[in-house]
Amino acid sequence: MSSSSTEKVLNNDLKSPQRVLSIQSHVVSGYVGNKAAVFPLQLLGFDVDVINSVHFSNHTGHPGGIEGDVLGGDQLKSLVDGLERNGLLRNIGNVLTGYIGSESFLRAIINLLKTVRSNNTDSTVRYVCDPVLGDNGEFYVPPELVSIYREELVPLANVVTPNQFEVEQLTGIRVRSIWDAKKACKALHDIGPELVVITSAVLDTDDVNKSEEVKEKSISIIASKNCNGNSGNEVWCINSPILSGQFTGTGDLFAALLLGWSTKDSGDLPSTMEKVVGTMYSVIKRTAESSGDTVA
Repeated sequence: MSSSSTEKVLNNDLKSPQRVLSIQSHVVSGYVGNKAAVFPLQLLGFDVDVINSVHFSNHTGHPGGIEGDVLGGDQLKSLVDGLERNGLLRNIGNVLTGYIGSESFLRAIINLLKTVRSNNTDSTVRYVCDPVLGDNGEFYVPPELVSIYREELVPLANVVTPNQFEVEQLTGIRVRSIWDAKKACKALHDIGPELVVITSAVLDTDDVNKSEEVKEKSISIIASKNCNGNSGNEVWCINSPILSGQFTGTGDLFAALLLGWSTKDSGDLPSTMEKVVGTMYSVIKRTAESSGDTVA
């Protein structure tokens, strides 16, 4: 094959609407961040470009702490400049962000989104934002990042995937029932995202939408799609059995699967949710059976 033919093939590959730019953490040991997200997206047929927001020895839940480096905003800008100068920001269909540990990097994401979208004016660049802040009442990141997410980043997102703690931080609404969840989803819709998915919430056991069989034994996943006022929001809730154990990387995997299936099943939110939640349950179950702590 001639060099010109090779270049033509490569350029055609770059024009695929299935191209994703994934920006989140990397660990040497374990499966969180990009190590939990990239492979599932590739299995679903996506070409994934990767930027690692941090390069750590392991995830932050280990008792011995971590070693490694955190990428700063200037370093991200440098990477973006190199990609843009070589025409490599064109034909990106989706941007996915996860764990971001510094204010400078988070603000640089805002500029990155504007740059990517300006390089793809003939098509929509969908932004899937996993606002990784913390869980179970504790922050993983500096608390001052909350206001940056709420006021600057989430308004740019098409899809946002907070857990229960994160949606409460972003909206100021205490989520204890399905009605609270709907209210919190609406608050996020009002500032930008078309699709809001609360990836995990333990709701009060007297919630009228839960049957006796699932009370006190399930976790709720709530998806809300803004229908632009035509018929209200489309809201779906799946109650999934809780598996014992503590697992990391689940939110990263969830956001990647949601990006993949919502692209492939565009417009069919129930089908997307069934596939995402079914896969998550199977992966967590297998991880629990193998006595692991990161998604297998």
